[in-house]
Amino acid sequence: MVIKTDLCNYTEYRIFPGHGQKFIAKDAKVHFFISAKADALFHQRIKPVKLRWTQAWRRMNKKGKVEEGAKKKTRKAQKFQKAIVGMSLDDLKKKKAQKPELRQAREAAAKEAKARQAQKKPATKAAVPKGKSQAPKAPKGGPAAGGNKKNM
Repeated sequence: MVIKTDLCNYTEYRIFPGHGQKFIAKDAKVHFFISAKADALFHQRIKPVKLRWTQAWRRMNKKGKVEEGAKKKTRKAQKFQKAIVGMSLDDLKKKKAQKPELRQAREAAAKEAKARQAQKKPATKAAVPKGKSQAPKAPKGGPAAGGNKKNM
């Protein structure tokens, strides 16, 4: 036999026939309350989430769900390698596969080439003619230029 039950609008407990109170608001909304306590708390505008004995509090604090007792397993992030600017994925794999001695020799050669380039650049900068003097310039917009005067 099926019994028609209502849900309490405040506590969310089931209300069986012959129990509870019905409240109809001015906007014609019908509220069922399981007890006078629930009715009074609703009219005091106390949120059901703040009361530990209501279903709203239990839902908010994740209590009572026995079926979902097992926690979800977090998957470990898979290592993934992708190409970087200036090198394709194949080049990266080849470089990793090389023996460390070969790799160190190549890196040393590259450093040496960079050092040579760095020595060449200052020599070219010194060769530039010194037409203008290297005296420091006065800052623009300073008090001498008439900027930021408040009392005028």
